[in-house]
Amino acid sequence: MADSPSTAAASAPTTTPERTDRPVYVVGGGPGGLAVAHALRARGVRAVVLERADHVGASWRGHYDRLRLHTTRRLSALPGLPMPRRFGRWVARDDVVRYLEKYAEHHELEIVTGVEVSRVERTADGTGWLLHATGGRELTGAAVVVATGYNHTPRLPDWPGLDAYPRELRHACEYRSPGPYAGRDVLVVGVGNTGAEIAVDLVEGGAARVRLAVRTAPHILRRSTAGWPAQYTGVLCRRLPVALVDRLAGPLTRLSVPDLSAHGLPRPDTGLYSRVREGSIPVQDVGLIDAVRAGRVEIVAAVEGFEDGEVVLADGERVQPDAVIAATGYSRGLEPLVGHLGVLAPDGRPAVRGPRTPAGAPGLYFTGFTNPISGMLRELARDAGRIAKAIARTHR
Repeated sequence: MADSPSTAAASAPTTTPERTDRPVYVVGGGPGGLAVAHALRARGVRAVVLERADHVGASWRGHYDRLRLHTTRRLSALPGLPMPRRFGRWVARDDVVRYLEKYAEHHELEIVTGVEVSRVERTADGTGWLLHATGGRELTGAAVVVATGYNHTPRLPDWPGLDAYPRELRHACEYRSPGPYAGRDVLVVGVGNTGAEIAVDLVEGGAARVRLAVRTAPHILRRSTAGWPAQYTGVLCRRLPVALVDRLAGPLTRLSVPDLSAHGLPRPDTGLYSRVREGSIPVQDVGLIDAVRAGRVEIVAAVEGFEDGEVVLADGERVQPDAVIAATGYSRGLEPLVGHLGVLAPDGRPAVRGPRTPAGAPGLYFTGFTNPISGMLRELARDAGRIAKAIARTHR
């Protein structure tokens, strides 16, 4: 390989990894990739992390300034290194980045930065995996773990008239802070956690008017109620039947979250956990409820398109904001990488994840492509050990 892996120096691992001609390649240097690399190293399996950016935790570095974990510090640590108590209960973005850097250093992980893997395929002899990467590199591995992240490629809907819209329109991935929007009229599109938090950030940062375009009313949860984090409930409910969780969640949310129907956010008519299983995570309240009740965040209908410099909403209203911020989500971006292997579901996510490997692609693993109510970082940590165990058993 043209680039020699950079090895972070700190405390020595408990197990010295076996050095083989074919390491396990981990694609992605975020929390999932780092956790898997450590778990493999602890089992004596050499793992090399390939990260397309110049640093680990690249996606976290790009998030907006006010972001904090919606999961607790204690249940968000990766295997082998607790998060420092000084980070507080709800860890800030910059502290997450510091933690990931320290994690790589502490566990002496082999990480090559500035290398993007474009395609993964079986070796000609069928005994391993060939990775095509930047600079014409061709890397051969015993196994591959894809950990490129749930939020990989920003997605904009194919709105009619979008290409001709003359005003400012940005995807939420470009939003950092409310400063550039002070005194301006802003429309935020999408009421997931990102859209809700950006709307609150804009209000608190001095935007003259903030509207939030909503297609489907979300389930809203208090991040913590009487000191009990919503994540703890998510962990308890993780394995319960969907119908049971739906029945239990209804009365609890009605007790803790006021009815916002008069403000344009009616209570959802489908169960909370049913929505989660469809890929829709509840919105954790970080000020949205109060902002909506006070009229500081105005709820409007979903965006249908753009025409004559105006934004056309689903109810026929037309608005002319100074700026539009589209919190419209991400795609997994896996098609160029592994789409030719027949391992993806119709929605673009891996058909098989965690310690299981696709029947037609033995030795190919995926982690971090779900967003569970028990907390993504917690599940990444649990996945890492399972994947490492499966790889160690099969590929040593």
